[in-house]
Amino acid sequence: MEQVQQATASEGGIRQMPTIAGSSSEIHSISGTPGTSGFSGSDKPEWEDYSRCIRCGLCLNQCPTYRELGVEMDSPRGRIYQMVQVAEGRLPLGDSFVRHMDLCLGCRACETACPSGVEYGKLIEGARAQIEQHIPRPLLVRWLRHFAFHYLIPRANMLKVAGFLLWAYQASGLQAMMRRSGFLNEFPRLAELDALSPQAEAPFFFSNIGKVFPAQGKHRYRVAFHAGCIANVSFARLQEATVRVLQENGCEVIIPAGQTCCGALHVHAGIRDFARELARKNIEIFLREEVDAIITNAAGCGSALKEYGYLLKQDAIWAGQAEQFASKTKDILEFLAEIGLTQKMHSLPINVTYQDSCHLVHGQKVRNQPRTLLESIPGIRFSEMPLADVCCGSAGIYNLTETELSMKLLRSKMESANSTNADIIATANPGCMLQLRAGASHFGKSQRVVHVVELLDEARESA
Repeated sequence: MEQVQQATASEGGIRQMPTIAGSSSEIHSISGTPGTSGFSGSDKPEWEDYSRCIRCGLCLNQCPTYRELGVEMDSPRGRIYQMVQVAEGRLPLGDSFVRHMDLCLGCRACETACPSGVEYGKLIEGARAQIEQHIPRPLLVRWLRHFAFHYLIPRANMLKVAGFLLWAYQASGLQAMMRRSGFLNEFPRLAELDALSPQAEAPFFFSNIGKVFPAQGKHRYRVAFHAGCIANVSFARLQEATVRVLQENGCEVIIPAGQTCCGALHVHAGIRDFARELARKNIEIFLREEVDAIITNAAGCGSALKEYGYLLKQDAIWAGQAEQFASKTKDILEFLAEIGLTQKMHSLPINVTYQDSCHLVHGQKVRNQPRTLLESIPGIRFSEMPLADVCCGSAGIYNLTETELSMKLLRSKMESANSTNADIIATANPGCMLQLRAGASHFGKSQRVVHVVELLDEARESA
């Protein structure tokens, strides 16, 4: 990998450090003039957010890219420094800036470590919004991003078609044949993507959207379930388990028709205007229902849903409703721990470890609840994983766009998981599940990877 020299901040002033240059050589630069900000519009890193950074460096060892690369510019402190320089017109909004922002996983572990309360997630999302607005990416990349973000992910009919094609490819044995034949090895990039591809779980969950599921036993709460997008194809059994566990714990579950993708992937990619469209649609649909909580089983989705207030803060019509929506949103594990389990459970004599999903532990500050729920299952032997809250390398679509670095992070994660000798790795996010399943196959001991909710479902006495 080509090495270039890039000036960076250090405690003693400016020093030269090697940084990574990648495929962004095809991206054009916009020159910055000192005194003229390289940022424009409302979607940008804000002074009130980045000015909190005191450059103490406590974020460095919590940052996966810094831990792996050892490059200051690929640390939270280094990235914030670059944002400041662009804002002040001292650094061009060009190739180098784009590359360092693209390499960030957006895991927000730095937020947990920061003593000054820097909300780094807002900053990296603002920086990516500026890149999306001002930097023309290569034509093929632009086309793929536009198709995926605007047509595939948020549209149920498109996902159904894509899901059917994926299911047919897998169920017919064609995928297995392609893997055995060695054909994919002739195309290393295709082999990487195939290894990370999800399973299509037929029947898909779409048919349940618009239905109401009654509480089992004593009625305690009425909740609305945000089913998301890709999970309805690739995690249909998890979706069903989520509904059953909520029912078993006294919840009437509404799955509102008309709901759509949460917009998390769009926000992370800097496509904020379209994310706002998705947010408004979800707010309109869900606030029609009189419910005690809006539930999600995906940590990344939950983090985005809880931040609708920030996303729409400048929208005079929707800001108040967005805050109302966000205040009702709960991760399924957060909600169950809060209301207390009432389901009767049988013993599950298994050894389990837990991987923190970044957007649950760092974005939503939900750390102990998943562990408490796991330990409440009779027979469970829980083993804490070293560095459980360090990113596994999934990070939305990061494992697809930055596969090499993602796999290095995954290897490290699996070393931690392997050290527990657990048979099962539990987590709280579908994206993490996909990544960890690949890790268990390539770097692990073929551990079973599940969502915490799936274990609660298996332990139900009526199961």
